[in-house]
Amino acid sequence: MKRKLASVQRVLEIRPIEQADLIELVKIQGWQCVTKKGEFRVGDLGVYLEVDAIPPDTETFQFLWQPRAKPDPFAVVAPLPPQPRPPNFHIRTVKLRGVLSQGLFLPLHLFSLGDVHEGDDVTERLGVEKYEPPQPTHMGDRRGRFPPMIPKTDEIRVQSAPQVIEELRGHPYIITLKVDGTSGTFCINPLDGEFHVCGRTQSIKPNDNIYWRVARKYSIEEALRQRPNLAIQGEAAGPGIQKNRLKLKETSLYAFDVFDMQEGRFLDYDAMQEVLGEMGVPAVEILEKGNAFQHTQESLLALAEGKYRGTENEREGIVVRPRREMFSAALNGRLSFKVVSNRFLLKEGE
Repeated sequence: MKRKLASVQRVLEIRPIEQADLIELVKIQGWQCVTKKGEFRVGDLGVYLEVDAIPPDTETFQFLWQPRAKPDPFAVVAPLPPQPRPPNFHIRTVKLRGVLSQGLFLPLHLFSLGDVHEGDDVTERLGVEKYEPPQPTHMGDRRGRFPPMIPKTDEIRVQSAPQVIEELRGHPYIITLKVDGTSGTFCINPLDGEFHVCGRTQSIKPNDNIYWRVARKYSIEEALRQRPNLAIQGEAAGPGIQKNRLKLKETSLYAFDVFDMQEGRFLDYDAMQEVLGEMGVPAVEILEKGNAFQHTQESLLALAEGKYRGTENEREGIVVRPRREMFSAALNGRLSFKVVSNRFLLKEGE
């Protein structure tokens, strides 16, 4: 499921905020946003910008970054000209009056969108872009495009598709740690027979960089030459990568997927663990597994919080999947989703 950075969503619930006369809490999808009091009623449609969305530098959004001068009733000051959008500005998770607000929700009448419906993706129409955090050092140079026969690594947040919780309910499941690093893909490309080491979007030239470092460390090419139909996907973490929140002394890989290129499918979790064990490639840490998934969004958000083992650093969150691969109607694809820790988002300003 492609992430909708800007979409039309319906107000599901409105809650008051204690000791707040001008703002209130609005629930949409699995998210909650602070909005102006009285701006919405339950059932209204509005435009929702997710966390990580970069709004366009237009009059509608300029209030987000304009300086707010302290009012002085005795001063006569000309209004400041609109300030340009600051570099790296993006929608973040914030706390207002002690209440978590994730995203931006604005009335439809502020936009010229014509006839729209709940769930419509308006990202491109509004010119909204995605914020990408600074790339790790030693990323390497581009070798070519990402192998087209392998899905790129991406997980939807549970709040963007809360229906996945009910789809998984009652099924055997696995919950793993979400490592805060940079994702890599490793395969023998059947189109050219070459071993390819890839970042999230492209193949990387073989030199001293993050991705080739872990490929050599775990002898991944040699392992995949024995089973060239398989591709390994995982998270590289260590010094110079996303603040190295796991406090690792050297670059390491934590595999989270094995994809069968011949059959065009991901291996079931137990089969993946067996393959990785045979290859000597470490897998991401399992936090919980069971025979019948019963979690709610609230319990998953609570489970997502915690610290990386042996550190005082907030962990990024968790990834939730069935033990056996399942199709998700809500995602129109593989049933798999992430739950990002709110403590991590607040601390890191994301």
